[in-house]
Amino acid sequence: MIAPLAIVLATLLSYALGWAIGIPLLVPVLNTAASFPFMVAALRRGDLRLAAGRMLIWALAMGAAATLLSFARPARTDVLFVRGEAYRAEMFAWVMTGRGAESTPSAFIPQQAGHAALFSSLALATGGTLAMPMGAALMNYMGHYVGALAAASRRPALTALLGWHPWAVIRIVSFVVIGVVLSAPLLSRAIGFRVDWRTGRRLLLWAAAGLVLDVVLKTLLAPAWQRLLLRVVGW
Repeated sequence: MIAPLAIVLATLLSYALGWAIGIPLLVPVLNTAASFPFMVAALRRGDLRLAAGRMLIWALAMGAAATLLSFARPARTDVLFVRGEAYRAEMFAWVMTGRGAESTPSAFIPQQAGHAALFSSLALATGGTLAMPMGAALMNYMGHYVGALAAASRRPALTALLGWHPWAVIRIVSFVVIGVVLSAPLLSRAIGFRVDWRTGRRLLLWAAAGLVLDVVLKTLLAPAWQRLLLRVVGW
């Protein structure tokens, strides 16, 4: 129980420091510093599942923190989170009109495939040291959209829940697993530990299936989800 609590507290501290310093590019770096040692400690034990579990706790803490900060001070996080303002504007337009990349497979599939390819390459090439800040930046602007939408809603609690679209949650879990497993080869050589690659391959297959499910659910559900959000927000 000590490690999960420490991950949450360190993540919250990373946001406090990022808020105080006010440099957008530094926020995902601070977020990464809060969790990276815990992932490495689990990998040194050869336990990919434990490492993935710890990073899922980190992702949950980031999602909650980014959402709450953006609910409380959306104008501030518009600037603090990398791509925060642009993503919020894009998603608000989608909620209001139903038009946008979120419900256009020809737009979101190449974008998500590009993100997955870049993230995977960075994890493999850098032992996660560049992939994790990328993942943190993605989490932050997604959380910013949700928090800012809740702040503008007549039903903020329900909006904050529904704003984390189910396909996006599946994508986040998949990215976390991919990041952990693909970070292991370089880290195992640098630090000197053995990894259960049978488990690693199984986890990667599940993560790949998650990315496919993400696309399927987004294609099928995004139009209806937009209408649901519009009613809940009350615009």
